[in-house]
Amino acid sequence: MKGLNLLCCCVASLLLLSTAEEVEDTSEPTKRDRSHLENTLKLNEDKPADDFSGVLQRLRKIYHSSIKPLEQSYRYNELRQHEITAYPGRTLGSSATDGEITSKPMVLFLGPWSVGKSSMINYLLGLDDTPYQLYTGAEPTTSEFTVIMHGPKLKTIEGIVMAADSARSFSPLEKFGQNFLEKLIGIEVPHKLLERVTFVDTPGIIENRKQQERGYPFNDVCQWFIDRADLIFVVFDPTKLDVGLELEMLFRQLKGRESQIRIILNKADSLATQELMRVYGALFWSLAPLINVTEPPRVYVSSFWPQEYHPDTHKDLFLKEEISLLEDLNQVIENRMENKIAFIRQHAIRVRIHALLVDRYLQTYKDKMTFFSDGELVFRDIVEDPDKFYIFKSILAKTNVSKFDLPNREAYKDFFGINPITSFKLLSQQCSYMGGCFLEKIEKAITRELPDLLGSIGLGKKPNILSCDVTGCGETPKNRYRKP
Repeated sequence: MKGLNLLCCCVASLLLLSTAEEVEDTSEPTKRDRSHLENTLKLNEDKPADDFSGVLQRLRKIYHSSIKPLEQSYRYNELRQHEITAYPGRTLGSSATDGEITSKPMVLFLGPWSVGKSSMINYLLGLDDTPYQLYTGAEPTTSEFTVIMHGPKLKTIEGIVMAADSARSFSPLEKFGQNFLEKLIGIEVPHKLLERVTFVDTPGIIENRKQQERGYPFNDVCQWFIDRADLIFVVFDPTKLDVGLELEMLFRQLKGRESQIRIILNKADSLATQELMRVYGALFWSLAPLINVTEPPRVYVSSFWPQEYHPDTHKDLFLKEEISLLEDLNQVIENRMENKIAFIRQHAIRVRIHALLVDRYLQTYKDKMTFFSDGELVFRDIVEDPDKFYIFKSILAKTNVSKFDLPNREAYKDFFGINPITSFKLLSQQCSYMGGCFLEKIEKAITRELPDLLGSIGLGKKPNILSCDVTGCGETPKNRYRKP
């Protein structure tokens, strides 16, 4: 009997211990302190956001009056169909809307499936365990392009509505078709960080999936967002380091945007030190052929989710890496107006160079044409070998254009294939008594108006007070194409 009682006591003890372990296992994991995140991103500050409405109004006026006329007259949007070869890097839309000019900085999340892109957005915005959080899981969960933006209340917006709203910057997405718009979704969230920035979550890259299976041009859509992103987070985790065709194509699209790219090795606290070093080296080995830069890219190693770091891992290192990445994000937000003005100026320079080149092609064509000449054969000869007629060299010799800013010659073969040279006018003919000359106006915007506007922000002046004495923007170049 005593033995039976002893056995019963042991069984009861085991049951109690098992129950206690189950209770312990079902307890919620400890959440990480968010004070460093709120301090770095200045989420606790009560001061109102900087009011740049006057600067934006002036920027819109400069674009519509000085840049857009030349852009439309010489069909710069047609050259953009070949922008990867013509101009690697960020470009404006075919004809920028006010929504694109006034839009907030955009942060784009790219990478393989289930590496923690959506979890990272939830963590940055503190959306975990709230009705606003993005769905996450071990399987491919994000099949849509999700735009997370600010709004007075939680609201979901369908892609067709976003594309139809001209006040937003997403109306050009209609060109990718209705199948894509069904895969586009917008979420408005009342969050202080979203007052200053917009996040875009993308479908994870699945290497065994063919383009046509998505039902829309995935790479073209990615290119559209890449062109407009101010910061691009390319996220990996220790289990997905292999590079396939789709990821290779993605990095090809990122060419020229290396300064905006931040590579993130997520879920780093799931590895021991030695394993982490091996994974870090393997990631560099995979990415080295894809990133054609002299300096190795910066890789941020951490774990971006709200749970505490796993024990016996490099917590201090992960925290410093996270703060460093947050500082990069905050820098983009703080410099959003300066970056936008500089970007519009860069766009204006490219439009001006394009107009000068088309003008030079047209002038050469007119010089070579005779009464008995075949126009098509004459121009084909010019397009096939522009160096024979000093098209590009003459632009460098007669105008203040850098040879490093010239587009690819091959792009103009396609451009003139759909735009006959006879459909354009010479720059000297693009003048009017009231409106002035297109070339003079865009040169004034590049050399005086936009630098002055940029200087007025740094000096805290009103944007309508412009002075080249302060900004040192230089002398306006003479228009060599205007008839005397």
